[in-house]
Amino acid sequence: MKNIRDEFPALQQKVHGKPLVYLDNAATTLKPQSVIDATERYYSTDTANVHRGVYLLSERTTEAFEGARIKAQLFLNASEPQEIVFVRGTTEAINLVAASYGRSAIRKDDEIVLSTIEHHSNIVPWQLLCETTGAKLRIIPVNDRGEILANEYEKILNDRTRVVSIAHISNAIGTIHPVKKMIQLAHRYNAVVLIDGAQAAAHISVDVRDLDCDFYAFSGHKLYGPTGIGILYGKSKLLEKMPPYQGGGEMISSVTFEKTTYNRLPHKFEAGTPSIAEAIGLGAAIDFIHNIGLDAIASHENELLSRATHAIQDVPGVRLIGTAEQKGAILSFVMDGVHPHDIGTILDREGIAIRAGHHCAMPTMQRFQVPATARASFACYNTEAEVDSLVSSLLKVREIFH
Repeated sequence: MKNIRDEFPALQQKVHGKPLVYLDNAATTLKPQSVIDATERYYSTDTANVHRGVYLLSERTTEAFEGARIKAQLFLNASEPQEIVFVRGTTEAINLVAASYGRSAIRKDDEIVLSTIEHHSNIVPWQLLCETTGAKLRIIPVNDRGEILANEYEKILNDRTRVVSIAHISNAIGTIHPVKKMIQLAHRYNAVVLIDGAQAAAHISVDVRDLDCDFYAFSGHKLYGPTGIGILYGKSKLLEKMPPYQGGGEMISSVTFEKTTYNRLPHKFEAGTPSIAEAIGLGAAIDFIHNIGLDAIASHENELLSRATHAIQDVPGVRLIGTAEQKGAILSFVMDGVHPHDIGTILDREGIAIRAGHHCAMPTMQRFQVPATARASFACYNTEAEVDSLVSSLLKVREIFH
């Protein structure tokens, strides 16, 4: 653990005179030195555009950039590199699929299926598509623990179902959805399935071929990588049929004023100069995760979650929101008589960083009849001592307000 923590410069600082306890990993993770070095190296010595340069710097940069694509392919166990599209993050990936696949495949009265506990980024793009096509949203309910009601999901699926888009892990309450089974059911109706993997990719092993999902998306900044970079995986047969998402350089094969022909995959969806340093940094982040091992990360985070779940329930007035049997390393809670923002502010004075609010998941808050929650989320560098600091600080919050 010390070796891992030493990799993160941010953990060496103090906040309000106390050692930083960073528990907002579901929002974004801290960055290891290897990722910082990879991005700095690009800006320091290898600054060049990719693909079109015939000089050494461009060739080195192109090799590193496309090497990151291969790392992402292997990370997800995709069949080939052309199934990996660089995007700005999960949000853009979902928007790309909604705009491109949706524009070509969705018609009036078609149905798009989401769950009650989705991030806004997996709701709004589909709403926009429905407004322009006349398609309809169908929403899968969840129980009081935050788990998908499997029977209701099966009832919703029908011959009009065209898309099922669902989070692998809920960002607001941590539920791990049974996505493999849900994909199998959706495919019975020839629906395509997009999995929002923003909260999953850094925490559990993902094999897109085993899942048989049609699309999978994740963000680099939640994976110990830079901001402004992410991955959209798509099956080649679908990506080939989809029209371009944006027009410009890189995504073309030839241009005349009469007609434009488009580049091959994945470049058809990567218009303009890409986020080069960020993609290289994402490759370094994937290397960092491989060096530790996702199984080891998942085991460690599960231990932290179990410890925190049991300990926090001993704090008077605290109620957990989201108690699914299968959960990611996310603990969402409320405290009687205390607004989550006040919890977050007091914990900050103790050096503890958590998230407080609706977590870009307002329908989730409405389902559980709370305006907001406090959320602690764990990563590979967090420790049992930090969990204990969280709980003891919550006791201080309780003393202040009661």
